Amino acid sequence: MMNKKSLCAVILCGLFLFIPTLVGAQQEVPGVSKTEVVIGISTPLSGPAALWGVTAAGAKAWADYINDQGGVHGRKIKVIMKDDGYNAARALINLQQMKGKVFAVCGLLGTAILNASRDYFPDNKIPLINAYGDIRIWTKMPPEKRKYIFIAYPDYEDEAAYIARYAIQKLNTKKIALFYQNDDYGKMALSGIKKTIAALTGKATLVGSIPHEVTERALGMHALKLKETGADTLIIYATMTHASLILKEAAKVGYRPKAMTTFTLGDPIMYKLAGDVWEGTYTSLPGNSGVPGSEPEADKVAAILKKYDPKIEGKEYLALFGAMSMIQLVEGLKNAGPGLTPESMIKGMEMIKDWKPQGIGAPVTYGPERRHGVNASRMGQARDGRHMPLEPFTIHKSHF
Repeated sequence: MMNKKSLCAVILCGLFLFIPTLVGAQQEVPGVSKTEVVIGISTPLSGPAALWGVTAAGAKAWADYINDQGGVHGRKIKVIMKDDGYNAARALINLQQMKGKVFAVCGLLGTAILNASRDYFPDNKIPLINAYGDIRIWTKMPPEKRKYIFIAYPDYEDEAAYIARYAIQKLNTKKIALFYQNDDYGKMALSGIKKTIAALTGKATLVGSIPHEVTERALGMHALKLKETGADTLIIYATMTHASLILKEAAKVGYRPKAMTTFTLGDPIMYKLAGDVWEGTYTSLPGNSGVPGSEPEADKVAAILKKYDPKIEGKEYLALFGAMSMIQLVEGLKNAGPGLTPESMIKGMEMIKDWKPQGIGAPVTYGPERRHGVNASRMGQARDGRHMPLEPFTIHKSHF
């Protein structure tokens, strides 16, 4: 029979053996095991912006490619993808369902969605590696909350200012009209155009700005209003569906101005949606991605994506755009080392300096005081079924 001293010794020994187990449990990182790291994606796979959901397919295809190379530090990348229909409420539900299951989120899409979910990431210590929407959302956050955010995406206002300047200085534009989505996405474009016109005093005027709701499909009256402005150049900030519809409706009423668009419409699938009215359209191209069909580096990555997801065929631009976000995430994982935590991932992303992922786009730089990794634009034009870059990148300032 055990005496009291021996019994106490056994109990104490048991407690000491149990304490490391508790500590180990406390150090577990959601979405991370010895063999796997889980990445969440919420994106529009249905609804008015469903075509933009191809970005998620590109990200997933690149993750599959990396997994075939052995993963990162022995961990395979598991992607949890959920459809939000371009709806902020659905996106928030998706993110809440992912909490505790994912290590990071990649390629969140939509300005309204980013606004609604911006506190989710710092509050839950979940890194967000690139998001597609108004980047100025993040400038309003305190630095200690912004530490989990890494964005490589053009600023809409900077881009629209660049498009207007190009139109005025290189296309001899005198009268500009804007067709825009009636939210921050479109309103930032309106602000950028106004700034350029004010800076280039007397060179051109904004003769009309016609908004539309994302739920609208009948755009005949919008086209008539645009025609009535007499604008020689029409700038478009809309979904791919709405952009194709407005150009078709404008053509029906005999209105064929020079068309210029934001980079979100840079996929050649616009030829299928808009038909011959797309030929000649000027499209700003983003610094965080490339142009399949016009650049060998972009073609190389696009070929890999199509190998892993054949449905990407014909939508290479958007797929590459999404893959570039996953490529950045993978670089962060590599830099973070085998001991993966949110803090090591943050340090891993901050190690990225003057880097062109797979040789594509403008250089990306992050750091302790910099979370807007690249903000750049270059003009392209739709020619014979593809988009051709017309000039080198213009680098805009980083905003945060």
